[in-house]
Amino acid sequence: MPQEKIKSLSVKSLTLIGLMTAVTCILGPLSIPLPFSPVPISFTNLAIYLSVFVLGMKKGTVSYIVYLLLGMVGLPVFSGFTGGLGKLAGPTGGYLAGFIFLAIIAGFCVDKGSGKLAWAVPGMAAGTIVCYLFGTLWLCMQANLTFSAGLAAGVIPYLPGDIAKIILASLVGPALRKGVQRLQ
Repeated sequence: MPQEKIKSLSVKSLTLIGLMTAVTCILGPLSIPLPFSPVPISFTNLAIYLSVFVLGMKKGTVSYIVYLLLGMVGLPVFSGFTGGLGKLAGPTGGYLAGFIFLAIIAGFCVDKGSGKLAWAVPGMAAGTIVCYLFGTLWLCMQANLTFSAGLAAGVIPYLPGDIAKIILASLVGPALRKGVQRLQ
């Protein structure tokens, strides 16, 4: 087995993936419902931003997919301490699917820029935009909304909070990345 394959399956890597999955399972259910939207304010994207700083693109994406699978089998790890396939089929399912692309895009930029904010911040923003696109399209289909109504219900109110989450991840993420790299 080539050295790279052995390294990617190391106990350290699996532990870090499990740890960041656990962080997502803790932050993901914490949500703030908004009376005018079926989409709550969620901290899942913050967990993903931090995961890609700690794990990089591939392992950060795996960490999110493990979280998604845990929620799909019914563990209450989605917003509002919910779980199950029904959550994916509901109005927020597009955001849950879009988070995969958030992890890929943000993780790619974090990796490409070696954790430097000049790459990471635009990557987190671009990943969030793609996630918003998936979520909005799905929300529009589920709730029979126009695209502009979907943006008003599922994107516009969340922009300030998501900017704050990107700023927070930018402050904490590089230190976490350096700390993890020192362990390896």
